[in-house]
Amino acid sequence: MTEPFTFKAGGGPLLVSMPHVGTLVPEALAARMTALGKTVPDTDWHLDRLYDFLDHLDASVLAATQSRYVIDLNRAPDDRPLYPGASNTGLCPVTSFGEEAIYLDGQEPDAAEIEARKDRVFRPYHERLSRALAAIGERHGYALLWEAHSIRSRVPRFFEGRLPDLNLGTAGGRSADPGLVARLAAVAEAAGDYSHALDGRFKGGYITRTYGDPGAGVHAVQLELSQITYMDEDPPFAFRDDLAAGIRPVLRRFLETALAWAREVKGGVTGRHDRPPAG
Repeated sequence: MTEPFTFKAGGGPLLVSMPHVGTLVPEALAARMTALGKTVPDTDWHLDRLYDFLDHLDASVLAATQSRYVIDLNRAPDDRPLYPGASNTGLCPVTSFGEEAIYLDGQEPDAAEIEARKDRVFRPYHERLSRALAAIGERHGYALLWEAHSIRSRVPRFFEGRLPDLNLGTAGGRSADPGLVARLAAVAEAAGDYSHALDGRFKGGYITRTYGDPGAGVHAVQLELSQITYMDEDPPFAFRDDLAAGIRPVLRRFLETALAWAREVKGGVTGRHDRPPAG
């Protein structure tokens, strides 16, 4: 079986997590899926290509290889709703963002299969994430966690109209220092024609909420980027270099701003970040 993630260690205090960039679905599982499910349309397409500057920032990068249709690494392991009272997709989703079936009739995963997926994919990703944050904390006295995500600009199931281009999420201000959040919001405000929101429809998922701990020197921020800013949103979901040339410098400014802030304040509280493996 393909490893559930790739990891590249950097020497700096920044860890970029891409839990929804994976597209792989095991062959036996794909055989149980609908034609739409096999195309994994709700992928955070091309983020590894879009963030092609991370080596220059000496960042560590953790990226999923398996599709979120196998298991969603940004949902709680007990499958509690991420946004109570709103439409949600689950830990092992059975419908797409367009509310279409992912599985053929009667082929949805049962509880035992979901537990097996947690063992094979979910726990290894979160254990690697925890270890990386601990190592960064030991080396620098603080850690910056950037959750890189993207989504179609229009998904009626989740929000009305067109989503803002840049959606910063900090769990309502709980996952990162207010000074850092203010600087990132200023970057979004200055981002020309790109619209933005802070803790709007997307406030940060399970990873941001779980690992962001400013009091322990771990500052986590999620960016939900509208895909219309860098790609064709319809199949075959092509990357657009002409569009990426505009948004990529904004992404880099976000991360350079976070690193500059961290150098100035030295991450607040120093010390290890020990969090038990999720799940």
